[in-house]
Amino acid sequence: MASVRELKKDIDYLVFEVISDCLLYSDVNPAENDDAVTTIIQDAVSFRNDLIARVNNPDGKDNTKIVKAFYKSVEKDLLTGVDKLFDRLSAVSAKKA
Repeated sequence: MASVRELKKDIDYLVFEVISDCLLYSDVNPAENDDAVTTIIQDAVSFRNDLIARVNNPDGKDNTKIVKAFYKSVEKDLLTGVDKLFDRLSAVSAKKA
């Protein structure tokens, strides 16, 4: 892990990519699955807010090993969470086909 600042930037970048893809899908398919896409966007925003709150309040501030493990778990949760959000968007778009 490089820094907390870089982790926050990664969180913002990846979550905003999910939101961007959702909005693009909504623009291309205006009347289809609006509720599902809106739900994905809302979940992405709450996921981002949760991760940022976790990054701002690490566990075991005195022990560096605990802090490193904590940030590694946040990074892992970020990647798995974003992957799940993209999978949900793919499922919505697959229903159209």
